[in-house]
Amino acid sequence: MPKTGRGSEPAREPDSFRNEDEITLGMLTAIERDANMSQRMISSELGVALGLANSYLKRCVRKGWIKIQQVPPRRYAYYLTPQGFSEKARLTGNYLSSSFTFFRRARKQMSDLLEHCVQKGWQRIAFAGVSELAEVGILSGRDFDITLVGVIDPSSSQENFQGLPIAGSLRHLQGVDAVIVTDLTEPDAVYRAIESEIGAKRTLAPKLLQLTHRRQAKRGKAKQAAE
Repeated sequence: MPKTGRGSEPAREPDSFRNEDEITLGMLTAIERDANMSQRMISSELGVALGLANSYLKRCVRKGWIKIQQVPPRRYAYYLTPQGFSEKARLTGNYLSSSFTFFRRARKQMSDLLEHCVQKGWQRIAFAGVSELAEVGILSGRDFDITLVGVIDPSSSQENFQGLPIAGSLRHLQGVDAVIVTDLTEPDAVYRAIESEIGAKRTLAPKLLQLTHRRQAKRGKAKQAAE
């Protein structure tokens, strides 16, 4: 049984046992979500000491991943730079590929998306991105009465992946009803590209990819509804 701190909350994992990339990814994700987060808030969210959070923040600034802007009164706002977004995407891909929870989460979320396709009457499904996530999607597809058409990946030099043809673009696949994004390197860019071809309703992605583009769209719709 894991040790606990006050009440029923689990005790914090000692900072020395935290993976460096995991902390960096957590910081970039937190700042992407809320530029007005204080260092103390970041420390609390990541579950690390304030001094360590400050050290990682300075490192991210030196690397050019985070930009600091002073805002009144005596406060600071943090923003991800283009390099910061790229680093976050890289770290996310590495984390998802190596995490022991990846398969369980991926299998559940891919199955849910395929079930959604069945309910919509979409029979011909493609994936976008050769990856472990696409491999899980192919495995999950065996449980449904659908046809997996292929995998879209212009950067791949392979002709086939797990028995499916690899296409350079959506146009090279015939009669696709919906596309599920499975790219782990640049999922936001892939999502936007597929969405522009087949539409937002038929462009799907598992939640574990944490797509910035999709979250921004949802916030925009919520804002419009509130106005």
